[in-house]
Amino acid sequence: MLGIYACSRMAVYQEVPAPLAAKPTVHYQRDVQPIFDRTCVACHACNDAPCQLNLASAEGIIRGASKLPVYDGLRSEDQAPTRLGVDALNVEAWRAKGFFSARYAAASDGTAPLQASLLYRMVELGHTNPWPPDSKLPDELTFGRDRQHQCPTVDEFEDYAEKRPQQGMPWAMTGLSDGEFRTLQTWIAEGGAVEARSPVPSPREQAAVERWEQYLNRSGAREQLVARYLYEHLFLAHLYFEGEDKPLFFELIRSRTPSGQTPIPSSTVRPNDDPGAAFHYRLRPLSETLVNKTHITYGLSDRKRQRYDALFFADDWTVGVLPGYSDAERANAFSTFAAIPAKARYQFMLDDAEYFVRTFIRGPVCSGQIATDVIRDQFWVLFEDPAAEVYVNDAAYRQQATPLIGVPGQDSDLIATHSEWEKYREQRNHYVELRQARYASDQPQGPRLADLWDGDGWNRDAMLTIFRHHDNAAVERGWHGALPDTLWVMDYPLLERSYYQLVVNFNVFGSVSHQLQTRLYFDLIRNEGEYNFLRFLPASERKKLRDAWYADSGKIKLFTTYAKPDDQVPTQIVYRTDDPKAEFAGQVLERLRKVRGPADLLNRCEQERCERQSDSAVRRQVEHALRTFAGVRAAQLPVIALLPELVYLRVTAPGGERMVYSLVHNRAHSNVAFLLGEELRREPDKDTLSVLPGILGSYPNFIFDVAAPDIEAFVERLASITKAAELEPLVERWGVRRTHPAFWEIFHDFTRYVEQTDPVEAALFDLNRYENL
Repeated sequence: MLGIYACSRMAVYQEVPAPLAAKPTVHYQRDVQPIFDRTCVACHACNDAPCQLNLASAEGIIRGASKLPVYDGLRSEDQAPTRLGVDALNVEAWRAKGFFSARYAAASDGTAPLQASLLYRMVELGHTNPWPPDSKLPDELTFGRDRQHQCPTVDEFEDYAEKRPQQGMPWAMTGLSDGEFRTLQTWIAEGGAVEARSPVPSPREQAAVERWEQYLNRSGAREQLVARYLYEHLFLAHLYFEGEDKPLFFELIRSRTPSGQTPIPSSTVRPNDDPGAAFHYRLRPLSETLVNKTHITYGLSDRKRQRYDALFFADDWTVGVLPGYSDAERANAFSTFAAIPAKARYQFMLDDAEYFVRTFIRGPVCSGQIATDVIRDQFWVLFEDPAAEVYVNDAAYRQQATPLIGVPGQDSDLIATHSEWEKYREQRNHYVELRQARYASDQPQGPRLADLWDGDGWNRDAMLTIFRHHDNAAVERGWHGALPDTLWVMDYPLLERSYYQLVVNFNVFGSVSHQLQTRLYFDLIRNEGEYNFLRFLPASERKKLRDAWYADSGKIKLFTTYAKPDDQVPTQIVYRTDDPKAEFAGQVLERLRKVRGPADLLNRCEQERCERQSDSAVRRQVEHALRTFAGVRAAQLPVIALLPELVYLRVTAPGGERMVYSLVHNRAHSNVAFLLGEELRREPDKDTLSVLPGILGSYPNFIFDVAAPDIEAFVERLASITKAAELEPLVERWGVRRTHPAFWEIFHDFTRYVEQTDPVEAALFDLNRYENL
């Protein structure tokens, strides 16, 4: 028997493997996991890992693979979740859930270990049938989220290999080196032993863990309610303790065991489901390789705990009966946590607004089209100031509004989908009418710029940019890119509803009914954020802009789905031009100058040359060339509409300087108000390109690698392209194809860049959307 012993992340696993070598020469953590990290984890992590084979940890290796996909937009009933470290804690339990071993399948006929290993045979197939270096792959291969994964067991492998001789692993990529292949071969031949990674907190981290667990497990009713609120808002975070040179990351769980014992998680589907028994809040170290799509960081410190005390316990409030976990209580967090001062809850979310908005579209969802197909490809976000926001300041209004702002999706019954949606839509529209009437009464002259949160003069989370890349998206502090079509203004009810709808209550394993209700309600959330912004513009200008957002088929939604907008109450903001949206943005940038961050000189340059004197001469040369794309639409530069949605650009200078940029293709739509038919609403001539220094997003669709002396030639050639076929010579010269001999070195250099510039955020990027140009 091979025992795989628990660290704080893993319970004990036992499996019958190949006979172990008496003196193994290859060790999993030292020799094998680094190979997986280099060539496998970029696809095999999170819930969209092919065949659910997660190679980011020993736990994933032990769990193995499954033929059942996580993402299924057509299932009529909820699917049992299969989350690592939560839904099963030993290999027998995973086998009972339909997972099969990829490492070694015990055979009664005495089959040699190498032939009994699906993992080895897949890698061997790829190693013995490599693609020609730097070649474009056959058109019949499907890439991205549309690819149908083949998930053979080892018994089915011969048939797989016969039909797909060049589809070994890594799939459609540059393969392993000879040395890496021999290491994996030896590891499997010696029995494929797996030892868990055992992260050891520093003495300071261990002391901090104990303080935080004590803080979250206090016995008072107020303390218990606040702890539940904190847990439901931080369960997705990768928590770390500020001040550590190389911090460990932790996750906050509800554990059956108290501090000092190995955590055993309460395996509820949602963090606000009934745990069914007594539990303790615990901080569990993460032992897997970090990947960007789930690496949503949140810093803890003594200062943060003091902030919580000031927010939640400074006022004198009481709790009658602690809330439970019924459908109604899950659906309406405003009611569930009503005893906690609303302004404290709102300020808590504002303090880390970037974190909360990131959770909407990252984390275990991995593929977020259920939310992202209802938003524009680029927009800016602002927040209402807590001092002006009516919901958090007026108890009588709050009592009226709270019953109207629950969120759907608790009932996954397909038959109930329409009635549930109708109920919540009517409640939401009633709430919008109530809100408009109240703001009109309180501010008959309309809103002021002062009604927008200024980050308290220091917090850059006051201004955010969201970039959508089809089924995923990215959030950045500050306003990036050219002036977008839309802006959002979020108040507390909108921010909290978005979080509960898309994060806490969203079940990635849910039925089509659950997914549909989530998608439809988020359409209302987008509409509400846009309407909140329109209040700040002149009343006479609102309809024109709104009609531009909801053009063509979108007009139907204006009349059939959304509440009637406010086009009567004026604004107190003074406008002097015929472009009030641009003027509003300019006034906000001036008023929030303390928190707006560095000016976007790549996309909003208003002079002949926009450059920072502190930049090197080569960087100034590179960025001057890249401004070719600033403020230009695809009607003028057709190549913009032909580019993948997210391109990483590496520029290397002879002196060793390395510059990194993200080229973001912002696709235009006549409207984003419908679930289906997105391509029918595309307006490619209006597409734009945002050029951002550094790294954006989790899923690069392509990489260009350019020497700095070639940057003008690269930009000139790129800008001259008018047809898709004309991209090929550019890719031949500067592109990094999936088969590029140096693919893995170049790809991982982007992670090294983040390690050097923002080490807390460093994690591996994902290749599941990498294109075959």
